[in-house]
Amino acid sequence: MKAAPPQAPDAVLGPLHEFLRKESAGGLILMAVAVLALLVANSPLAARYTSLRELPLVVGAGEFVIAKPLLLWINDGLMAVFFLLIGLELKRELLEGHLSSWRTASLPAFAATGGMLVPALMYAAFNWRDPVALQGWAIPTATDIAFALGVLSLLGDRVPAALKVLLLSVAIFDDLGAVVVIAAFHTADLSWLSIFVALGLIAVLAGLNRAGVTKPAAYLWIGVPLWVAVLKSGVHATLAGVVLAMFIPLRGAHGSSSGETSPLRRLEHALHPWVAFGILPVFAFVNAGVSIGGLTWRDASHPVALGIVAGLLIGKQLGVFAFCWLATRVGLAALPAGVGWRQIHGTALLCGIGFTMSLFIASLAFEHGGAAFANLDRLGILAGSAVSGALGYFVLRSAIPNRR
Repeated sequence: MKAAPPQAPDAVLGPLHEFLRKESAGGLILMAVAVLALLVANSPLAARYTSLRELPLVVGAGEFVIAKPLLLWINDGLMAVFFLLIGLELKRELLEGHLSSWRTASLPAFAATGGMLVPALMYAAFNWRDPVALQGWAIPTATDIAFALGVLSLLGDRVPAALKVLLLSVAIFDDLGAVVVIAAFHTADLSWLSIFVALGLIAVLAGLNRAGVTKPAAYLWIGVPLWVAVLKSGVHATLAGVVLAMFIPLRGAHGSSSGETSPLRRLEHALHPWVAFGILPVFAFVNAGVSIGGLTWRDASHPVALGIVAGLLIGKQLGVFAFCWLATRVGLAALPAGVGWRQIHGTALLCGIGFTMSLFIASLAFEHGGAAFANLDRLGILAGSAVSGALGYFVLRSAIPNRR
């Protein structure tokens, strides 16, 4: 077999720089939208905000009907596009990016493992007596890459590129872990007919890929009925986006994976602004509104809220930092050039910004029970993410010298 031609630095770093720039700007918008949602949910507009979330929308023809409130159309429908983008980014990074070799992927892989394991155990320690509350164990394991990079962007050009890449890589592994959690633990009663239909459509996608079809539109046309089949199957519909991404080819008709000829890169480039500046802010607005008027100190000290805050604020920084230290100590990984342990600590704190993905997992964890935890989980996510982001900013500000 012939070795793949080496990629020019711009072919690999160009999409990364563009990704970081858009994610940073999108993160700042997410912050503003989260604050707006909190203000609206605690204003005279609160009743209208709730009515908007619960607005019924029905799509169907004949006996085939999909009826959901607006909140679930956003969480199940628009977020499938978000997961499609995650799948595209993951595939590109694994094939040609910073996760394509063990040398560059080992440290973020260990960091993400610790950043999921320790927060989950910490949440479980607070809620192990309540089997319903325990279903939220995965809530503090997530990292919101847009929010985290938005905080990092506040430090300007003084942030080393290697540190941005490390944070991005950890978040990608976190997203992969979230996909596994959703697939393994958040399924409803299964419809085998819909599952067989979904498998048939996946076979069609595999056939298109095998036949060398390079037009993304051909895959997207199959992706729409795939989403419907997965939605009706009882498996969470957003996973259809990840599955679809795995079949979209990285290389074009002439074997090139450059930005202009790669079907995957073209689709990723087209989706990114819509996700960063449209889908995620809409999701944040309808999910981040927490009414704090009726909350008491007893609510704030509830094991669900405390477990999420402890997982994001303490578990994330402890897990990411400790597993990075352990991996370098035993020689399985090395710190990036120019990155020190204080910067790793600040990055570990930023990994505690769960927000978007934590809100999404929370909506799944308590979807079929635990309605009493609806405000408590969002309160814990917002508090843990806000404090983690603020501390991460100040730690990195003191740890990174000002180039001026």
